[in-house]
Formats: sequence, structure tokens, C-alpha cells
Amino acid sequence: MQTADRLKKIPPYLFMTLRNKINDAKRRGVDVISLAIGDPVDGTPTNVIDKLAEAAKDPENHRYPTDEEWGMLAFREAVARYYQRRYGVDVDPGKEIVALIGSKEGCHHFGLGVLNPGDTVLVTDPGYPGYKPGAWFAGAEPHSVPMLESNGFLPDLSAIPSDVAKKARGFFLNYPNNPTGAVATREFLARLVEFAKSHDIAVCYDNPYSEIVFGAERLSFLSAPGAKEVGVELNSLSKPYNMTGWRIGMASGNPDIVAAIAEVKANTDSGVFNAVQYAGIEALDNCDAFVERMLKVYGARRAKILQVLKKLGWNYDPPKGTFYIWAPVPKGYTSADFCDYLLEQCAVVVAPGAAYGANGEGYVRFSLTVPDDRLDEALRRMSDKLSGFTFA
Repeated sequence: MQTADRLKKIPPYLFMTLRNKINDAKRRGVDVISLAIGDPVDGTPTNVIDKLAEAAKDPENHRYPTDEEWGMLAFREAVARYYQRRYGVDVDPGKEIVALIGSKEGCHHFGLGVLNPGDTVLVTDPGYPGYKPGAWFAGAEPHSVPMLESNGFLPDLSAIPSDVAKKARGFFLNYPNNPTGAVATREFLARLVEFAKSHDIAVCYDNPYSEIVFGAERLSFLSAPGAKEVGVELNSLSKPYNMTGWRIGMASGNPDIVAAIAEVKANTDSGVFNAVQYAGIEALDNCDAFVERMLKVYGARRAKILQVLKKLGWNYDPPKGTFYIWAPVPKGYTSADFCDYLLEQCAVVVAPGAAYGANGEGYVRFSLTVPDDRLDEALRRMSDKLSGFTFA
């Protein structure tokens, strides 16, 4: 039996590899603490859970979802209210918003809806591992765009070779950025829109960490003048409302791209469970205060990790977004070597930067989505084993 050649291009999914390492250590009786995976452990807002339970009792909601490929109009209207309230952005719920089964689905459907076989697609490096498969499944070829610490982990658009820019038909990028935590600026977004216009490039701006910033401006790509002419923004309820398992998000922006994503969805799945959409409306409309409380939780954990890292000798001021900390490895170590050392000596798991692209080599990613007592224990173990190391 032969499988599709496209699957041969895809490396093992990072988080499955990490889970396998964790599970193997646990089978050996090791008390492993994972700081690798960005999956919130804190509870979903009670009012959101209550709304789900209420909606699930209505037999009408157990039929195929309303407006299957687009999502319920009521949910899309809640998305429009959210964008206006949080970012001052007007989005038409009738033609500029489509509900998603999480923003990860949007990356895949953007590729199928926009790209053709042989197209070139720009992908940031380091970048979220799901972007390249979104290109490969559409028969397109990704071209890595470096994101360097010297440029604030923002891509230097002027450094993209002109022949590559001319061939490019799509651009996957993500701010606040996973894995680096970098945040975009209004100036960068304006340059991005102009770059996309001048080269006829469709932008897929993945923004599931939009709410999680520390001392930086909270921005939407759609805030940039002309953004809806060139692209869409993907977003998700997973990270701000601790709803990763609920699988609900949205694509908003350019009506032609949104319609293309909806058409792919119409031929791929049957939409988001109505009861989850009603719960999503509750989150979008009534949970701003919850988001602020979670920012305080993550801010405290972030400060705790940074205090220990600096005490150990890290001389590094990390970017100000997401619930991750992207940090350089000690001298003499690769990303993978340092991750192995932490697992073997501290029973602590972190994500190797090289798994996010060649330019991620030399870094690791710590996640703040871990209970406070377990974070304290992980930091205690690291403090015992890392003193005396030399860091860049």
C-alpha cells in the first residue's frame, strides 16, 4: 500500500514527539514536568461552561450546525463585536468572517483555498510547524523567511529576494509570535500590507495569542490600513479563554479569501457544534475580565522564570508576547542537546528551537501553561543543575 508523496515532506509533528518523550519517561517512573506544550491548565470561565451545558440540552443543537461552512450568524456577529471592542476594527459578519474548528484548521484551508500547485509561499523561520504542511498539502512550496533576534524577530521584508517575492502567492506569519514571543508594531504591519500589495501576495496572519502581551500594544493585523485588501487574520478562543480542546476560532478579513476558506470547509467538514458556538459567543461578549486575570497569572509565572534564568546567568530580555519564553541555550549546546540535558538531569521538558526552523537553532521555548507548584519545582531542579553554565 502506497501513501501520498506529500506526507513524506512532513517531519514528525513536534508536540507528538514531545508527548512521546514525556510518556516514555513517565513509564520509567520519572516525575516529569513539561514546560514544552502551550496548553492552558487553568480552568475555562464558568459562565462559558454553563452556556455550553444550557445549549447542549436543546435538541435543535444536536443537528448539523447552523450555516455549516460559515458558522452561525450569531457567532460571527459576536466576532465582529469583539474586533470592534478590542481593536477598533470593523468586520462584516455576513461576508468577512467564517467560523473555524480552531485557527490551525484555518492555516490548512487557507492553503487549499488560495494556493495552486507550484506556488511559492513565504513562511517565517522560526515559525509554527503547521504552516509548511498547509503549503505542501496545496502542492505549493514554502520559502523560509528568517526572523532574527537582531531584528526583534520580525522578518526583514526588504531582504526577501526580489525573484522570490515576485513568485510568492502567500505568506504565513504570526504575531504575537509562536515560538519567539515577539510582538508586531503598527509600523511593521503597515510595511507588511504594502509589501503584500506590491507583490500580489495573500497574507495568512495567524493571531491566536493576540490577547497575551506584556507591556506591548495589543494589535490585530486588520488594524493596519488596507489589511483586508491583502489577507485574513486567523484567531482562536483557545488561548485567551483556556478553550484549546473546544476547537473554535475564526478567519476574518478579505471577503474573497474568507469565502474560499468557507468553500473548502463546505467540502471538508460540517462546521462547529452549535452548543460550542453559543459558548463562544458568551466568551467573546462577556469574558474580557477573565482575559485580564489570566494575563496576571501568566505575568507572575513569566516573572518567576525570568528571575531564575537571570540568576543562573541568562543575560537576555525576552520579547513581550504569548505565554512562552524563548531563550538562548548555554554555550556548547545545541537546542536538542540542551533539551536532552534538562530531561535527563532535571526531568524537565522544554521545546527545542530547531524544531521551529533552522533559525530557531540555539534557542529553547519555555511554556507558562503549568500549575504554579509544578513550575516552582521545575525551577528548583534547574537551579540545582544549571549553576555554573555559561549563557550567551
